[in-house]
Amino acid sequence: MDVTPLPGIGVRKDFPLTGVRRRIGVIDHKDGSIDLIFTKAGDPDTTVQIPLSAAEAGVLANLLGAPQLVAQLREEHRDMDGVNTRQLPILEGSPYDGRTLGETGMRTRTTSSIVAVMRAGQVIASPGPDFAFTAGDLLVIVGTGEGLEAAARILTDG
Repeated sequence: MDVTPLPGIGVRKDFPLTGVRRRIGVIDHKDGSIDLIFTKAGDPDTTVQIPLSAAEAGVLANLLGAPQLVAQLREEHRDMDGVNTRQLPILEGSPYDGRTLGETGMRTRTTSSIVAVMRAGQVIASPGPDFAFTAGDLLVIVGTGEGLEAAARILTDG
């Protein structure tokens, strides 16, 4: 990854994409805003720049980060028959948007465990019962197939 200070603007961070002769990255502005950027590999001045809101940057970070976390957990549980890992979102309108993990009764009701939450690009590992969910959170849950199905129903229907 290349990091380039942009005086008066912020910092540009980008890296080459394999096989497509392009680079992808972000510009972190001094004011806290973020732009997603795409450039031609040999011409860093030819840039497509897309401003992202804080919420959009968080969603993109979750899209990129959660699969990596889930893949790691799947690998760790690979030799354990009956143990599965799944990502479940807290959607707007979910009965648990704004409520705590403890209020779900998840472990008691499903025997599944919420092992991490992806929020705005950050991983919150082992959230406690007082952890409050918000729409856009992506929950990483470990359990049996049946337990994970029950967890999905709880998060959707209550």
